[in-house]
Amino acid sequence: MVVSEEQGEVDKFRKWDLDITPHRKRIKEGFETADGKRLDIESAFKKEDHPFRVAVVCAMWLTGFDVPSLSTLYLDKPLKAHTLMQAIARANRINEGKNNGLIVDYCGILKNLRKALATFAGHQGSGIINEGDPPPEIDPVRPEEELLADLAETIEAVIAFLQEQDFILEDVLEKTGFERNRAIIDAKEAVNQNDETRKRFEIICREVFKKFKACLTIKAINQYRHAYDAINIIYKSLQEDVEKADISDIMRELRRIIEQNIEPATTGIEEERSLYDISRINFERLKKEFERARGKNTIVHDLKTVIEKKLFRMMQQNPARTDFQKHYEDIVEAYNREKNRATIEQTFEDMMRFTEILTEEDKRAVKEGLDEESLALFDLLFKPNLSRKEIDRLKKVATGLYQTLQEQLTQIQDFAAKQSTRDQVKIFIKNYLWSEQTGLPESFQNEEIEEKADVIFAHLLMSARNREQLQEAFR
Repeated sequence: MVVSEEQGEVDKFRKWDLDITPHRKRIKEGFETADGKRLDIESAFKKEDHPFRVAVVCAMWLTGFDVPSLSTLYLDKPLKAHTLMQAIARANRINEGKNNGLIVDYCGILKNLRKALATFAGHQGSGIINEGDPPPEIDPVRPEEELLADLAETIEAVIAFLQEQDFILEDVLEKTGFERNRAIIDAKEAVNQNDETRKRFEIICREVFKKFKACLTIKAINQYRHAYDAINIIYKSLQEDVEKADISDIMRELRRIIEQNIEPATTGIEEERSLYDISRINFERLKKEFERARGKNTIVHDLKTVIEKKLFRMMQQNPARTDFQKHYEDIVEAYNREKNRATIEQTFEDMMRFTEILTEEDKRAVKEGLDEESLALFDLLFKPNLSRKEIDRLKKVATGLYQTLQEQLTQIQDFAAKQSTRDQVKIFIKNYLWSEQTGLPESFQNEEIEEKADVIFAHLLMSARNREQLQEAFR
C-alpha cells in the first residue's frame, strides 16, 4: 500500500487496529535484492519480472506515475476532470504484448468521464455550441451491437486468411487426440508460409483478442467464444515456438513429428533416443528425415528464430561478424523468394549447416586463446597477409587494450554521455595503438593505425550505448 507520510500516523492507524510501521519501512527502504542491495518500490513496480505486482494507492501514483507494463486499474475513488483523464491513462501506455489497458470501475465514473472527455478531448459531441454553453458530453462507450460486429468481422478475417492457406479453423476444436495435434501443426504450417504471412496472422489475431476483451461484459459474446478459443490455441502455439531456447528443442520436436507420421519397425527392444549433437550431425540422414516430416514450414521458421537470436548475440559481441549476417540474409531471401518443397528442404539444410558454422565461430575465442571481448578487438585490428609473429603480437595488443580500457572506463561514469570523456577515451586508444611498447606491428602504416583506432572507438561507443539501452529496458 503506497500512502503519503504524515505526523502522528502511527497513533492514527492504531486507533483503527492497524500498524502502519511495517508498510512505512517497506516504502522507505524498498525491497532487498539477491545481491544484498535495496530496490526502491517505484523501480520494483516498474520491473515486469518483479513479484511486486499489485499496488493500492490513494493519489501519489494515480496521475504522474508511468509504468508501461501496467495493464489494469481498479477505481474505487470518485475522480473528475483532468485527474480522471490522467488516472485512466496509467493503464493505457504502450508495451510489448499489450493491446490495451483495462479499467475496472467500482464507483460509477462514467458520467464524470463523459464530462472530462467533452472538456479535455475537444468538441466531438453532436449539436451546435452557443457561446457560454458547456460542451456537449461525449459517450465513450460504443453500442454493444457495434462492438460485437467488429469482433465478428475480425474473426471472419482470420478464418478467411486460413482458408486462403487451405486450412479450416474448426478443425482445431472439432478434432481430438492426435488428430487435433495434427490440425494445430497444419494450422502453423499454413501461417508459416513466409515471414509476411506469419506477421499478418499474428496482427489480426491480436485484433481478435483486443476486440474480444472489449465485449467481455456482453452476454452475446458466447457465440464467438469457440472461434476465439481456436484462434488463441494456434496463436499461443506459435508463441511457444518463438520462446524455444535452443536447437535441441527444435530437434526434439522434429523427432516427435517424424515418429507420429512414420510406422517404425519393431525389434522388441526399446532404444533410448538422444537429441542431436549439432557438432556431429549426419546431414544426409537429417535431410531424409526432414523430407518425411509434416511441419516443414514451422520447423524452418523455428530454426530461423533460434539462429536470429544467436546471430544477434554474436553480432553484439563482435561487429566483425558481418559476413555471417550476410550469409544468413541470403538464405532467408532465397527461402522467401520461391516457396516449394525443394526450396523448403534446401533452406532447412542450409540453416542447419549455418548453425554448425555459428557454433564453430562461437568456439573460436577459446581456440585463439582469447575471451570474446578481446577477440572482437582482435578481429577489428586484423588485416590480411600478417605473419605468425605479427598475429601473436596482435593478440597481445587486443588483450592488453581491452584490459586497460576496462580499467580506464571504471573510473569514468558513462563515458559516452559527454564529448570531453569521449575524446579522452579516443585519444587513449590512439596512444595505445601508436606506442612502441603496446602498439600495432610495424607493418601497419600510419593511416592504418588511425583507421583502426577509429574503428575500435566506434565499437566501444556502440557497445556502451547497447548496454545503456539494455539497462533502460530492464528498469
